[in-house]
Amino acid sequence: MELLFIGLVSFSILLLVISFFQRDRYRDIEKEMEELSMNVLQEHYQLKKRIRVLEEELMMDGELTFKKKPINEIIKNQVISLHQQGVHIDQITKQSVLPKEDVLTIINQSKGNANL
Repeated sequence: MELLFIGLVSFSILLLVISFFQRDRYRDIEKEMEELSMNVLQEHYQLKKRIRVLEEELMMDGELTFKKKPINEIIKNQVISLHQQGVHIDQITKQSVLPKEDVLTIINQSKGNANL
């Protein structure tokens, strides 16, 4: 009986010693997750930084080149023709894909030119 007890105690001590030298898998996984998290945060920060720079560049370009593009003559003729047919201004705006102000300007210009 004593021999069995000594054997079990020595076996448990042996297992305890082996457990100290065995690699901890969970620690490795935790370390990898931490590294991955840091990489994601760094990439997120870099992307935000790039987006901020692009937004600033767009704002600068927008301030410098905020000139209205001339409206194509074909579109002007289409707007005038639709107006002469009695189509409502809102419908003309939808069909021509122009802002309402531009449609009104084209119509007023056409009336002004007709009076000359």
